[in-house]
Amino acid sequence: MTLNYNVILSQVHRTLRVTYGIVPIVAGLDKFTNLLTHWENYLNPQIASMLPFSPHVFMMIVGVIEIIAGIIVLAKPAVGGYIVMAWLFLIALTLVASGNYLDVAVRDITMGIGALTLARLSKIVGKTTS
Repeated sequence: MTLNYNVILSQVHRTLRVTYGIVPIVAGLDKFTNLLTHWENYLNPQIASMLPFSPHVFMMIVGVIEIIAGIIVLAKPAVGGYIVMAWLFLIALTLVASGNYLDVAVRDITMGIGALTLARLSKIVGKTTS
């Protein structure tokens, strides 16, 4: 049995693209409903105290950013992967700075590495499929 590496790369790329496209969109939409979790709990209290508006409004702004990031991943994964990676690393950094939800910070760093993988893989897949 011969492995077709281009097919495997394409399948892995598609899986990462859908995952890193849909998950931010779902999480972004949930910032408006709080069905998955109460997102304001994850906001660093120091950041919350500096906001010119309520933490809920901040989370809705975050939600819009995440929805846009997910759409960019679906449209241009080589760019969107880097955006999602940076966003996840930023979230992890704020969680570490607050000293809370360190398990979520580790998860977000790991997910950020996956988003970086998508961005890098997108450049390879683009070359092998053209």
